[in-house]
Amino acid sequence: MAPQSTTSSSDTELGRFLRARRTQTSPEQVGLSVGTGLRRTPGLRREELATLAGISIDYYVRLERGKETRPSPSVIDTLSRALRLDDEEHQHLRELAARAVATSPSRRPCPAGPYAPI
Repeated sequence: MAPQSTTSSSDTELGRFLRARRTQTSPEQVGLSVGTGLRRTPGLRREELATLAGISIDYYVRLERGKETRPSPSVIDTLSRALRLDDEEHQHLRELAARAVATSPSRRPCPAGPYAPI
């Protein structure tokens, strides 16, 4: 029997969509110079996309890997603008983010408080 994944399919879908769009977006399309070095992967680097969107690289990596499941609407909007998504793709990204939020584990505080005896 195969081990079960700890991330939900919507987290993976959000990450896959972001990764796919990032690799399909060239630096030239978003106004960046390519530079002289060889690129190991096609499209934008994670660092470039995070900078364009105004978010930390760490946060973007967590989104793409499905570790962050509660991106705010403003983060989704800035990623959409940075990736130059059309209206339909932007809406799809919003829906994927909403599904990720809906399926993420709840992070409710302990009812007895953080210092309750165990």
